[in-house]
Amino acid sequence: MRPSIGKTLAAALVTTVLATAACSGSGDTTEEPTGPVELSFWSWAPGIEKTVDLWNQQNPDTKVVLSKQAGGSDIVTKLLTAAKAGNPPDLAQVEYQSLPTLVSNDVLADIAERAGPVKEKFPEGAWQQVTLGTESVYAIPQDSGPMMLYYRADIFQELGLSVPKTWDEFAAAARTVRQKDDSKWLTTFSAADPGWFAGLAQQAGASWWGIDGETWTVSVNDAATKKVADYWGGLVNEGVVSGNPMYTPEWNKALNDGTIIAWPSAVWGPGVLEGNAPDTKGKWAMAPLPQWAAGENRTGNWGGSSTGVTAASKHKEAAVRFATWMNTDPAATDSLITSGAIYPAASDAQSSQHLRKPPAFFPEQADFYTSAKAIAGTAAGFTWGPNVNVTYDTYKDAFAKAITAKTPFSGALDVMQSATVDDMRKNGFTVAG
Repeated sequence: MRPSIGKTLAAALVTTVLATAACSGSGDTTEEPTGPVELSFWSWAPGIEKTVDLWNQQNPDTKVVLSKQAGGSDIVTKLLTAAKAGNPPDLAQVEYQSLPTLVSNDVLADIAERAGPVKEKFPEGAWQQVTLGTESVYAIPQDSGPMMLYYRADIFQELGLSVPKTWDEFAAAARTVRQKDDSKWLTTFSAADPGWFAGLAQQAGASWWGIDGETWTVSVNDAATKKVADYWGGLVNEGVVSGNPMYTPEWNKALNDGTIIAWPSAVWGPGVLEGNAPDTKGKWAMAPLPQWAAGENRTGNWGGSSTGVTAASKHKEAAVRFATWMNTDPAATDSLITSGAIYPAASDAQSSQHLRKPPAFFPEQADFYTSAKAIAGTAAGFTWGPNVNVTYDTYKDAFAKAITAKTPFSGALDVMQSATVDDMRKNGFTVAG
């Protein structure tokens, strides 16, 4: 499922400082009502009603009532509003990058004590995305978006290209493509997709936010991210990688007619290719992302979501049981795969019988999901901040200007850093440095 994040979250709602409980790991141990339970659950995942129905059939004393919502920033804004009014749901599907915004506004409960035992069922990188501080846990991972490289195997063969194993080899391949056929590009750099860039930065070891007690650190322009930015900026300014955005009619056409022959993307990429480049079925292959140094084995995540329990829920124990079941029980995760076409975050679920055949758009790559699971296990952890929307919006503007002006991309990161820190301080967060 392709990730999304809206342009603006109402600033007035993002005003409280992250509670000390964010690093306490104590969780909520208040006594809960006994007897039959009804849980309200907000989610946008397609087909998730079938998974909820399965739970309700097996658990008649704990009924889950699903309310389908719009995803991205829409559900976050609605959760903030509902919590302020005192009537949020018991559970909600939340993208990883949105969790800190909800935590800082006391919307989500710290479920570390109840959810701790399930940690071992997820890759470390996925679990870190639902964790703030050293111990506090605010959701159960649901789906993930490990990044990998998609490439046109037929055109690679025609041009005599080897699949690049390092980013240096990727740059060399980009130059070779332009030398052999200047109507083609190896790939494009998109100033319109900050989540894509964030995943590439994660692979390089970036750490944009951190939290210690009530004090945040912000390092959007850290050395790892600047390395990634200047790498891509160099290729764009050299004229060997396109600087046009993704997800446009022009980009779709370029994928479909072979003008663009590679795409660093995520595990959900086959669905995008099928929808946007239908004429190329069976011509693509998948490989791990190129690495920054030979012998490394790391990726980043582009997208993914989790199931959070709200602080206002009177049935947190039951809510955590449902969230854990939905995202780790084989019958539940199989339902999510078959009905919602998600790529599960739980390690065992990635070996589901429903992931033994390759995506229909990749009929020749029998090991697609075996490789995807191995790649998912190498995803770097990442801590998100409370104003990702500001960082992402600034990315779009600053990188678009850098492409137009042909200036170093690392300068755009300094703009992102300043905008992120200024916004956090304006809204009452304590930021170190």
